[in-house]
Amino acid sequence: MRTDLLSVPGVPDHANEDFAAVSPLGAAVVLDGVTPPPDGQTGCVHTVTWFVQRLGPALLERAATRRDQSLADCLADAIAQTAAAHETTCDLTHRRTPQATVVALRWDEDRVEYLVLSDSVLLLDVDGTVTPILDGRLDEVTGRPELRAIRYTPKYFGAMESLRNAEGGFYTAAADPEVAKRAVAGHLPRARVRAVAAMSDGASRWTEVFGFGDWTALFEHIEKAGAERVIDEVRAAETADPDRKAFPRGKSRDDASIVFLDLST
Repeated sequence: MRTDLLSVPGVPDHANEDFAAVSPLGAAVVLDGVTPPPDGQTGCVHTVTWFVQRLGPALLERAATRRDQSLADCLADAIAQTAAAHETTCDLTHRRTPQATVVALRWDEDRVEYLVLSDSVLLLDVDGTVTPILDGRLDEVTGRPELRAIRYTPKYFGAMESLRNAEGGFYTAAADPEVAKRAVAGHLPRARVRAVAAMSDGASRWTEVFGFGDWTALFEHIEKAGAERVIDEVRAAETADPDRKAFPRGKSRDDASIVFLDLST
């Protein structure tokens, strides 16, 4: 099986708040840690990097070895384990407690299982057609007219906070294992899935922000040119628009991760 994996920070020499890994036992995970607000208030003494570097391995190990559990149950257990590691030192009820988006994959000879929570992206080549697996709730929230009108202003970020991990809003993996039930999950016969590409939204900017091509074009570009080339093109576009005027976005530069797997080889 051919594998291409790259995870890099948005700014050199800064901590990477993404996590990406592949298990030889047939599982893969991509996490995108949620950057704290400018005031830094999270109720936690730990960084987002600390959080993803514990949640990611815990989820990967469970996905790879606990085949009797669904990926949602594996995620719930991983969240609970990570929460237990800092519940005595941190306020895990804080809305901005360290958290992350999630893509998880698991495969064997018979089927491919997947899970997506929040705005990281999973692309599957199913029967020769690139099929995006997306959790669209964040896009639905940000697309509301009252939020579009104030996007990326202080009022916008305040409004978004009230919708984080809340009914009618959007969900990320934080400290509550129950959120795993909110994930988009499913499975397909292994024979129908030729290849997969999982990525954080720092990499999917290639399509979603900078508009170099649609999901099919992005998938094909990752497969043919490689993850490094795709992320380099995102970096060049970010550098060319440092003030975010031509391409509005939350952060000028973002951590970026891609995992590509050719399951046919």
